[in-house]
Amino acid sequence: MNLLILADMDDFHWPHGGGQADLLLSCGDVADQLIIEAAQAYGCRHILAVKGNHDMPAPFPCPIEDLHLKVFDVGGLRIGGLNGCWKYKSRGAFLYDQAEAHALMAGFPPVDILITHNSPRGIHDREDGIHQGFDALTDYIHLAEPRLVIHGHQHADRETKVGKTTIIGVYGRRIMVL
Repeated sequence: MNLLILADMDDFHWPHGGGQADLLLSCGDVADQLIIEAAQAYGCRHILAVKGNHDMPAPFPCPIEDLHLKVFDVGGLRIGGLNGCWKYKSRGAFLYDQAEAHALMAGFPPVDILITHNSPRGIHDREDGIHQGFDALTDYIHLAEPRLVIHGHQHADRETKVGKTTIIGVYGRRIMVL
């Protein structure tokens, strides 16, 4: 399965040409129109997305499926998601403190791929008061052992292995083959 993954893109329209992908995954802070145009350019049959801290609180337009706290089966893969990031300011959409993130993830079922905006705490996060990861995601990795956790927010392309889980930070766009 070919994946097109997007995160933290400032463009409002897709400027990167086309290709072939089965599934588009958006990790947040990407304009809805850009997601749709990218999916069209790559012929994606499915679009799953979570919201980031710079996204508007309005629902995603069709055909984008909101992955927040949901699980979808795509090609035999169970894919789940969590939107938002660390609550680094008092107001704004999709901002959670550590306790709120734990409450959101409590009882979340095991998945093959977890799509998040924020990173797991201690993995790819930065100690700048804004780009701090969620302890709840780190705990989930140790408990559920997903195959992949793919996140944005940190503005870095990084890959780290924790036990059986590969954590992938995406900044911009990335093509993956599973």
